[in-house]
Amino acid sequence: MQLELIQYVIGAGCGAAIGFTLGLIGGGGSVLAVPLLVYVVGVKDPHVAIGTSAFAVAVNAAFSLWNHARSGSVKWRCGGIYAAAGMLGAVVGSTIGKSFDGQRLLFLFALAMIMTGVMMLRRRGAAGDAAVECTVERAPRVASFGLVTGLFSGFFGIGGGVLVVPGLVGSTGMPMINAVGTSLVAVTVFGLTTAATYAVSGLIDWLLAIVIIASGAMGTLMGAAMARRLSKKTGQLTVAFSIVVFAVAAYTLFNSQLIAR
Repeated sequence: MQLELIQYVIGAGCGAAIGFTLGLIGGGGSVLAVPLLVYVVGVKDPHVAIGTSAFAVAVNAAFSLWNHARSGSVKWRCGGIYAAAGMLGAVVGSTIGKSFDGQRLLFLFALAMIMTGVMMLRRRGAAGDAAVECTVERAPRVASFGLVTGLFSGFFGIGGGVLVVPGLVGSTGMPMINAVGTSLVAVTVFGLTTAATYAVSGLIDWLLAIVIIASGAMGTLMGAAMARRLSKKTGQLTVAFSIVVFAVAAYTLFNSQLIAR
């Protein structure tokens, strides 16, 4: 389906918001992208919205990853271990999730997000260990957290990024700014994997994806700069992350009620 020019203009604005969120908290891009493309841009086929957003978010996440890497906030080994285990978990989780009622999945996901937000707020006073590395001894713990995150992400079919950040904090004790930057390794890998399956089926609007990527690149720069600024004061970045998570939970609960009606 060919979109109108105004829809691409609106898509550019949505892309900036998606990029800003990715740069700020390392996740939330895909959660925002699909409803924005369907309800704001006006993409009528939900499958095209999912495929297009997966590709655009993955590329924007890669750009945001580069921005965070330049400032030294990415733990590459931790990100690689987490992403590899998460991909395995996502395959299993998505297989299980297909047998559950969609409305119930949305409701359970919202509850999981609320618990995640509360957990992160309780840890907001912890500065974290910036020198932590994923050694051989720590790798099994990181991989197990990655596997569980992938299970949840695949099971709910949404929210991989907002689950990776608390998973990295819990498994390594790294500061929030490092968890945000490192989480983008997994977000990029998960997004490209999803996008590849949709691309094979011809379910990506490539022009819209390019528009979102271009505007999203600017958004990631602003989001990453804001994240670095907030990280200078203990707890501020964690609070910002939790606010976004609570907003996602509220939106999901609202959406699940609409489906119920």
